[in-house]
Amino acid sequence: MPTQQIPDTLPRAQTVSRPDTRADVIVIGAGPTGLACAIEAQRAGFKVIAIDKGCVVNSIYNYPANMSFFTTPELLEIGDIPFSTSRQKPTREEALEYYRKVAEHYHLDIRQYQWVKTVMGRDGEFNITATDRLGRIYDYSARKLIVSTGYYDLANEMRIPGEDLPKVFHYYREPHPYFDTDVLVIGGKNSAAISALDLWRHGARVTLVHRGPRMHNHVKYWILPDIENRIKNGEIAAYFNSAVTEIDPDGISPGL
Repeated sequence: MPTQQIPDTLPRAQTVSRPDTRADVIVIGAGPTGLACAIEAQRAGFKVIAIDKGCVVNSIYNYPANMSFFTTPELLEIGDIPFSTSRQKPTREEALEYYRKVAEHYHLDIRQYQWVKTVMGRDGEFNITATDRLGRIYDYSARKLIVSTGYYDLANEMRIPGEDLPKVFHYYREPHPYFDTDVLVIGGKNSAAISALDLWRHGARVTLVHRGPRMHNHVKYWILPDIENRIKNGEIAAYFNSAVTEIDPDGISPGL
């Protein structure tokens, strides 16, 4: 049999040159604060690199899809760039677009999807190691280091049996997948109230469990009456002074 030749037109592995990894200032975290720090350092004439384990403003990206901010747009502005919106309170989608435009405007050097694993050295001589989603290693060096990693990526885990089941989520995205299903919301603050109401309005059967005696007093004043009325009317079931002690594939184990 004739030997089959591999045509020269097949794609071949290419060596990709990595961008410069030395900077005057490295910012760990590309959220709004990290971007603001990078802008100010760059304005002062320093070479700046921002590194984030996710995308630009990754925490905002992971907010519920239809979320509106509690604050007004001017309080979200950075880099002297106006945040234009027709609404009194901007949406998640508007915020994502705003911060993308700011990053483009200032030509910020942002290394997305790189997770900083080690920071060594001292003031004037920092060495940072990061890995990307393929496990490749990146070594950075900088004179100054700014850490602006925030807290949203750190879920409030309950540390109970069954918390790692596929049906358990620590972040709420959108209600559609839960139509005509039983959903348990654990918590009594803003996120729990907003999630419970959104799920109920989109056809889920919602139960709320909270270890306190009532909804927390930090729930926003325009949300609190809504969730309290839904509970009062029996539209959302609620168990206060209660806690979930175990989650199994078919239900939960409550503790009082």
